[in-house]
Amino acid sequence: MFKHMDELGRKRIPFFFAINFLKTEVIVVPLSDCPKDIRFKCDEYSVNTIIPKNVEIPNKTIKSMNPISLKDYKKAFNCVHEEMRAGNTYLLNLTFPTKIVINESFDQLYDGSNAKFKCVIRDRFLSFSPERFIKMEGDKIYTYPMKGTSQVQDDPSGDLLIKSKKESTEHLMIVDLLRNDLNQVASNITVQNFRFKEKIYTGTDWIWQTSSEIEGTLHNWQDQIGTILDKLLPAGSISGSPKSRTVDIIKNIESDDRGFYTGVFGYYDGEKLDSGVLIRFIEKTKNGQYIYRSGGGITIQSDVNQEYQELLDKIYIPTVKKYPLLQEG
Repeated sequence: MFKHMDELGRKRIPFFFAINFLKTEVIVVPLSDCPKDIRFKCDEYSVNTIIPKNVEIPNKTIKSMNPISLKDYKKAFNCVHEEMRAGNTYLLNLTFPTKIVINESFDQLYDGSNAKFKCVIRDRFLSFSPERFIKMEGDKIYTYPMKGTSQVQDDPSGDLLIKSKKESTEHLMIVDLLRNDLNQVASNITVQNFRFKEKIYTGTDWIWQTSSEIEGTLHNWQDQIGTILDKLLPAGSISGSPKSRTVDIIKNIESDDRGFYTGVFGYYDGEKLDSGVLIRFIEKTKNGQYIYRSGGGITIQSDVNQEYQELLDKIYIPTVKKYPLLQEG
């Protein structure tokens, strides 16, 4: 399918794509044939996305949840630290599934959620992500690794997050990894904006998140879209460093296959490409259950209780009460 993406790009045919974490499943659909079962929004661009004037979604959209126990989380956390002490990984994104009960359908939650990057494939998964993966336009490629969070109620100015040694170290590792990743496909790699903070609404409260902007020069990228994505994936911000070895450790330690969670989705419109990381993610299982997947980056400095709480804090649906009328993209 990556070769198919190269072919569509060479012909300047617009298309949608979704790629799972391990690159074992790739969905590619020309935008002209995009079915109603696939709905997405990448920043200001959207397909199959018409939101009524007055969508009413209750704040408490997750009725109940059954996360991994702290005891079981500690076992996995300790395994990660053993690998770190052995020098096999320096940063690892540890994630787990949480069974949830929700009030609304995927389509209702898609319409009622507020996120820069949203994607729903009916009866499979729903993601409302704050994180861009890569953007390509002109002769430039950009990536925006997001790493580091704090609760606004505990950190009103965001200064605690910015000054945190643990969060700063983790973010620097990811920026270095993404710089090296871009260097595989582009030249003149520069960090344009390092570790800026953004305030994000979770549906019930606010959190701070830190990101960086990395830029490179990339000519003739439209002829090799699939090849570029294949080289850059899995995304560094949701795997770790060094990437290849860390992904192997993730497969051994995590309880199940991530599937499309922490993969990417996006579109190419014939001139530019934009994409988001599939986080803030709900999966519908074959037996009709709903799974919310969440986690966070672990370093040798990480505290197990704080990391467990971060996993829980990221189980949310960023709902808003009312919307202006939007046009279908």
